[in-house]
Amino acid sequence: MTNQSRRNAFKTILASTAALPAAQVLGQPATPSRPDPATATATATWARGIEGQRKADLGDGRYVNPIVSGDHPDPTILKDGGDYYMTFSSFFSYPGIVIWHSTDLVNWAPVGPALRKPLGTIWALDLCKHDGRYFIYIPAAPDGNTWSIYAIWADRIEGPWSDPVDLKIAGCIDPGHIVGEDGKRYLFVNGIRKIRLTDDGLATDGKLEEAYKPWRYPEDWVVENFAPEGPKLLRRGDWFYLVTAVGGTAGPVTGHMVIAARSKSVHGPWEHCPRNPLVRTTSTSEPWWSRGHATLVEGPAGDWWMVYHGYENGYRTLGRQTLLEPVEWMDDGWFRARGGDLSQPLPKPRGKDGRHIEAGRNGQPLSDDFTRDRFGMQWSFHDPKPDDMDRARYLNPGLRIQGKGTSPADSAPLTCGVGDRSYQADVTLELENQAEAGLLLFYNHKAFVGVGFAPDAIKTWEYAEEQPWMRVKRATRSVRVRLTNAENVVTFHYSYDGGRSWLLHGLRMEVSGIHHNVFGGFLSLKVGIYCVGDGAVTLRDFRYRAL
Repeated sequence: MTNQSRRNAFKTILASTAALPAAQVLGQPATPSRPDPATATATATWARGIEGQRKADLGDGRYVNPIVSGDHPDPTILKDGGDYYMTFSSFFSYPGIVIWHSTDLVNWAPVGPALRKPLGTIWALDLCKHDGRYFIYIPAAPDGNTWSIYAIWADRIEGPWSDPVDLKIAGCIDPGHIVGEDGKRYLFVNGIRKIRLTDDGLATDGKLEEAYKPWRYPEDWVVENFAPEGPKLLRRGDWFYLVTAVGGTAGPVTGHMVIAARSKSVHGPWEHCPRNPLVRTTSTSEPWWSRGHATLVEGPAGDWWMVYHGYENGYRTLGRQTLLEPVEWMDDGWFRARGGDLSQPLPKPRGKDGRHIEAGRNGQPLSDDFTRDRFGMQWSFHDPKPDDMDRARYLNPGLRIQGKGTSPADSAPLTCGVGDRSYQADVTLELENQAEAGLLLFYNHKAFVGVGFAPDAIKTWEYAEEQPWMRVKRATRSVRVRLTNAENVVTFHYSYDGGRSWLLHGLRMEVSGIHHNVFGGFLSLKVGIYCVGDGAVTLRDFRYRAL
């Protein structure tokens, strides 16, 4: 059925209910629906943490992937003494590049954002430490221009981080930092190519050159494309190991994979691992799809682990999530992944004494009373202009967002990433002047759904456009809105009495198709709040809970 046919069909339905009060046409007082336990996919394998959010650590010495749920792709991880730090591609979210901390590789909590200056979409990074200073190498394309690699640095992992420095490595993504046997610093990039850096790591000191011709999989394998990318390097003993992704990041679930090579020199020659590919999804029945983009990291007890990303079977809407798999070094000096079926619990990393490591903080609450600044940690504007942060002002309590644009598509909405299959979120919207505001599930300007409230009407957003046949005349100055996502089926409710009673919105939406393979961008479906027009909205008492 085309969109126009759908509209015509609903016009007929609305005509047949024209004699009913508006509240009955749009909805009725109701208790928000919950997933049916008889039909919902079982999630009992996860522990439950803050607000019922799923948690990898089972509390009995085992864990279940993902270690960081939701949209946390292209993980880059740094072992720094007894601490581990990790960050991810942040794409169009600003503030961005949120750094996370762990002591056991399983329990992770955010430290804070490292990047506040918009650089356009941010892809796979590299986090490293050299001579006591932290660096993040960032592929970005400001204003849609040519890709380049930028660098930011800090003397403390918490920051402050420097402004970005353009290394002027044109047309490159996916940097991987390594110090060669000559003591010089190098970046490897997609291709797989390399370039020497100056000793301070903030400029190039040579030309971009070919570094390694990656291993080729059989031609009859079903992959997206060859796409050698994500080079991550480590030195162990006499060998440099180069871990690379090939096969394409998305597309067919069997495409993305992990391969390895080794050399006695960063300049090669490199020999292919005889066990390639080390990680690959081979069937749509597996729990994790498109697995790849790996980094090896030494565990607390001197054992080894592999961190990479993958899509959850049936939940591409959550984006690529972070997975942890144990690694075994072999007598021939190569390594292999030995996690097996990642839907099953695995033993957690242990300490040097063989005992369990005391679990640190895990995750963060998403409920927010707006009494403190949580930008970057939780909230981010999508693809903002440099002055968009000026739109936001904390009222203590309350967050006031100035209107911008005419619809969610051009308003740089406020977004909040989630990592649960099913969840509920609600917030109070207080409108000023002629502002319009609403609650969304937002992927990008081409793909979102939601409910909006103008001063004189309630609007419905589906297929990234307003559905005029669903518009209802109703004056609104203050309203509480609730979004329930039950395994990709979305229901909205709203309340004019502070949540004591709820009206069911008359259109449920199915959103399982809103992901990269349809809309591009490598993003995820996030809770969003938009404000457009001449005025502002004040947000109060955002509440989140996993279902």
